[in-house]
Amino acid sequence: MKRALAALRRPTAMLAGGLLALGIVSAVSAQEADPAALDDIIGAVDTAWLLIAGFLVFFMQAGFAMLTAGFVRSRETANILMKNVIDACVGGLSFWLVGYAFAYGVGDASNQFIGLGNFALNQFDDYATWFFQFAFAAAAATIVAGALAGRTRYSAYLIYTVVITGFIYPVVVHWGWDTNTWMGAFTDGEPWLGNGYVDFAGSGIVHTVGGIAGLMGAIAVGARLGKYGPNGEVRAIPGHNISIATIGMFILWFGWYGFNPGSTLALSGGGAALAASVAVTTTLAAGAGGVTAMLWSRFRTGRYDAGLTINGILAGLVAITAGTATVDPWAAVVIGAIGALVMYYGVQMLDSVFRIDDPVGAVSVHAFAGIWGVIAVGLFSSKAGMEAAGYVNPGNYGLFLGGGGEQLLMQLIGIAAIVAWTAVTAGILFFAIKAVMGLRVSQQEEMRGLDLIEHGIDAYPDFGPSGSGIFGATSPVEVETERSSRS
Repeated sequence: MKRALAALRRPTAMLAGGLLALGIVSAVSAQEADPAALDDIIGAVDTAWLLIAGFLVFFMQAGFAMLTAGFVRSRETANILMKNVIDACVGGLSFWLVGYAFAYGVGDASNQFIGLGNFALNQFDDYATWFFQFAFAAAAATIVAGALAGRTRYSAYLIYTVVITGFIYPVVVHWGWDTNTWMGAFTDGEPWLGNGYVDFAGSGIVHTVGGIAGLMGAIAVGARLGKYGPNGEVRAIPGHNISIATIGMFILWFGWYGFNPGSTLALSGGGAALAASVAVTTTLAAGAGGVTAMLWSRFRTGRYDAGLTINGILAGLVAITAGTATVDPWAAVVIGAIGALVMYYGVQMLDSVFRIDDPVGAVSVHAFAGIWGVIAVGLFSSKAGMEAAGYVNPGNYGLFLGGGGEQLLMQLIGIAAIVAWTAVTAGILFFAIKAVMGLRVSQQEEMRGLDLIEHGIDAYPDFGPSGSGIFGATSPVEVETERSSRS
């Protein structure tokens, strides 16, 4: 009996394949007879592409969670994971209620500074577009968590994530990607300068916003206990689990194939070929960033530093995100490699010069490498790349390739505006929170760990603060006493 069934499998499969082929041929024939049906299929494929890309970008939340959790201490793991969870939940609600309206909303009061329409998706039904843009907004908000890790009150973070996804980030999106804007490349009519501000997938619009906001938060909250010594020395506070940090990096890299290729927004009309090109430049920049960070850390410290290699890969990805559609593969390698060096020296500068504590390197990876990526568009973009990506004035391309300096000037103006806007608004936000309700946990809470006091749980109960952790056992009574003193 088994032999008979096995003998039937191959012809059955061949028959099914033949029927499928006949179905495809019939569909194509029907499309030739009915252009409306063909348009419907093309629209469905484009919508599916946008949704799948959005799913990949949303999956980056898992990558951020694992990466950041691995780079912080064990007693802060549940706290940082909760911050990533709430970014997705609260960020989604905030972006639905007002964020999309400020970014892309169409209304009588909309202007080149801000959109004002379609609040709570009123009179709006392009749900695939909203979902894709929501995933980007949540990513921008999540970047900040790493810079504030280990000493920030959870209630303060709740306020921040609402404001960035509902206001700070959407305004920048309107400037850079809407069709009614003062600086963007897609504005109705002729761009202000060159092709307008070119940021294909968001080195500046997403990553620099998140990184600069994280910088302002880190300044406001101050350094972790013991990070800087009395004589100015910088003390390393290593993360507790490089394994999950590495997993997080690979999830982020995978999600970037939704972030960058997905920003074609469609597969039709040349979008598929452009997405393939973007996937190549994304891959090369990541690889170059990782190799550069690994070798440079060996050269500078005598060790192949795993943490710096992980952040080098991410810095390469951030750096290529702006010009991923407009640069050639060789330029992607250069951009990714320089992005890793920008990250490396950014970490050194924050620690040694400014004494700003960024536990996971979020500012250096996202803000500094993001700024470099925006500038690189004006240096390395090719004329063919500008044309393929659909920019209106492809004669204004990279300075190093003979395209003149006009596009570079526009890139500098655009990123300066983004940095200034984010620094001012996020600075006001964080210092207002600090003054009104407090931004930082108490010294006792920080020493015992945010997990137990803020969330009533140890990520690792066998050896965390409630067991035999480094600061001694903490009984449930002590936990309750600490909570009562806070309230």
